[in-house]
Amino acid sequence: MYMENRIHLELRNKTPSEVRELVLDNCQTVHGNTEGLTDEFVNLVFLSLINVGLSSISNIPRLEKLKKLELSDNKISGGLEVLAEQLPNLTHLHLSGNNLKEISTLEPLKKLKHLKSLDLFKCKVTFMSDYKDSVFKLLPQLTYLDGFDCKDKETSDSDVEVDGDGVDDDDDEAEPEAEEDKSSGCLKYNTNFNEVEMLC
Repeated sequence: MYMENRIHLELRNKTPSEVRELVLDNCQTVHGNTEGLTDEFVNLVFLSLINVGLSSISNIPRLEKLKKLELSDNKISGGLEVLAEQLPNLTHLHLSGNNLKEISTLEPLKKLKHLKSLDLFKCKVTFMSDYKDSVFKLLPQLTYLDGFDCKDKETSDSDVEVDGDGVDDDDDEAEPEAEEDKSSGCLKYNTNFNEVEMLC
């Protein structure tokens, strides 16, 4: 199925502005470009274009709310400057399995100020002897490269995943609310066990 047709199918009678996540994996492109994607997808947070035959991302639309972009297993060899121009708030970028051979190809990613996770697994650039150190030096805003930080500590799922609200999936449970007991001037805390603790 071609990309434009797949987008129409994925919309399911929604307007583009209502869509927050769009998965177009394994569809076909006509000219190796993103076809059918427009800047009408103003609320898109997650976009997946895995194995769609992309050789260029030059016509990717401006998507200011996009946080996570999956471009794995395509034919991209450069032209990454468009990402900073069109996707200024990107935090997670997956480029594994593309034709990226030189560290210099990654230089435009310096302009992605919010980028914290980059995946280049199976790209030729990863075969360089000083690959990891070079990328972390080039992109100081990065926390994770290929799933590991600069000290070889593996990322946790909560650090990588972005939910539909565009925030990390490690929300802590809400703290119990404190309210004043007017009769005693003490604070009481409602806990998860419906107990009331008086602090005087």
